Amino acid sequence: MSDAIRTLTAAMRKVVNYRMIWRWHFYAGLVCIPFIVVLSITGPIYLFKPQIEAAIDAPYDHLPFDGAPHSVAAMVEAARAANPGAVFRGVEVRPDTHDAARVILLDKGEKLRVYVHPKTLAVLKQVPEEKRFMAQVKTIHGELLSGRVGEVIVELAACWAIVMIISGLYLWWPREAKGLRGLLWPRLDSGRRIFWRDLHAVTGVYISVFALFLLLTGLPWTYVWGSAFKALKGPDRPGVSQGWSLGRHEEHHMMMAQGGAAAPLDRLDDMVAMVRDLHMPPPVTLNAPGKHDPLWMAQSDTGNRPLRVSYKIDPQMMMVVDQERFRDKKAVDQIVGFGIAAHEGQLFGPLNQALGVLAAAGLMTLCVSAVVMWWQRRPDGRLGAPARLPDQRLGLGLGVLILALAVFLPVLGICLIVVGVVERLVLRRIRPVAQWLGLDATG
Repeated sequence: MSDAIRTLTAAMRKVVNYRMIWRWHFYAGLVCIPFIVVLSITGPIYLFKPQIEAAIDAPYDHLPFDGAPHSVAAMVEAARAANPGAVFRGVEVRPDTHDAARVILLDKGEKLRVYVHPKTLAVLKQVPEEKRFMAQVKTIHGELLSGRVGEVIVELAACWAIVMIISGLYLWWPREAKGLRGLLWPRLDSGRRIFWRDLHAVTGVYISVFALFLLLTGLPWTYVWGSAFKALKGPDRPGVSQGWSLGRHEEHHMMMAQGGAAAPLDRLDDMVAMVRDLHMPPPVTLNAPGKHDPLWMAQSDTGNRPLRVSYKIDPQMMMVVDQERFRDKKAVDQIVGFGIAAHEGQLFGPLNQALGVLAAAGLMTLCVSAVVMWWQRRPDGRLGAPARLPDQRLGLGLGVLILALAVFLPVLGICLIVVGVVERLVLRRIRPVAQWLGLDATG
């Protein structure tokens, strides 16, 4: 008799855990699906940043003209003349002298890119850096065009997406499966409901590793997690830049601090020639000195971060006096740098981009199939979340996992506390709301 009771208790515990994780999976999807759709659209676009920016700028490259181009200094002066009061901050070092100069100015706190014809010195185009197409795609991807609030929303959506994937793998895990149909490929002959369920589950298991990688490698960009991580890892080594690019707000602050007097241009062309001879991975920018630093900085901004390098140049001696290389960074910064390069599709070429597109397409498939399944199964008068079971309690393993996720993802932890308090003190006490949300325990 005792064996039968233990067997029944174990079976009930499995049902409770399965139902509880199913509820978590449902609500995680409810929270993050709209944002995952946005990220799955903007992410693949950003993967092809080098190609897209090259296509946008193609009309300003390889310009036909006879004779020698003007000096880079003359092009900078032409850009400044078109923007009185603007401060010269840098110039992109182009591989072809027939390309329009890309002059970077700081105008009333706004970073401006000015395209100057190398022969006529005419301004062909100028655009704020933040208004460039890929910059706007990145802003949508990282902060939903909503500044700091948008950053936190995206971070929260990413945290819930991690919960969604982990809980989905638990639900998919074969316990009493008979064969591989429905596990590794969809059943095509069992009706629409089974097809969409299988498509959702099979897609999820195939892309789970890639999706988790993208979500985790995106965390250093986030506001809460990223700020805490930078604080925990401590300051960088002297003279070595961060393992990831500065955020929009930090970069703006840095430019404002450096926006001092106009830099002298008398040795600019010699320095540009020197930088070309260094053969740095493009795009390469020669940045003017800051307020308290007489040295110029030649910097590679290639998306493949392990190849990035920068050199400090003394314009008087016309020599490199310092360099910053990826391998000189802390080990943790190198790990983050590799992760971000892979996240952006720039670590190992077209295959990296293809895998990113595949992961985004898989996430979009999960979102679409989840909505279809909900629509097919939605009950009348209810949201459709799995109902709570009576005396539902967390098992030890599940409790430890939730605690670990809450500590590792503090935004998720705060959200869980808020949701738990609101659910217990408000939502469960309003009977129609509790019934619609599936919060009323059922036997």
